[in-house]
Amino acid sequence: MGHLTHDEFFSKLTNLFEHRKNQDHGTINLVQKRLSYSTPSQSTDTDPLTDLNPATPLPVLIRATNAKGKDKRTEKIKLSTIVEPADLEPFYGRYADVCKKGMGALKPRDRTKRKKQSRKKKTGPAAAGGPGVGAGGTSMTAIS
Repeated sequence: MGHLTHDEFFSKLTNLFEHRKNQDHGTINLVQKRLSYSTPSQSTDTDPLTDLNPATPLPVLIRATNAKGKDKRTEKIKLSTIVEPADLEPFYGRYADVCKKGMGALKPRDRTKRKKQSRKKKTGPAAAGGPGVGAGGTSMTAIS
């Protein structure tokens, strides 16, 4: 599958977020990186990092997947598009809007179990400042 146009990418990304909203769990991976063409390296002895300062601005590759593993490869959705340097600002504005709307449906993790465990630790004898409690909450006993 080739790279999508920006409009196709945004419509399919919206569908990916909507599909995720209808499930009780799942992951969406969003990746962006500089697209480097396969050109021969022109590093010199004076500047070995010439690829960090290219002569012309390079486009950005944007990817999105639903993070399905090898066992569910048929269900995996992969989206990608290439954004030219001149189109970055309007693209990122629209990209941020789509991501905000899609992430609004996400639920925060249930942390009540963790809170209960931390309360139990606090109400134990170490939390009361009992004898034998050293730095870092470790207990010490006297050897006679």
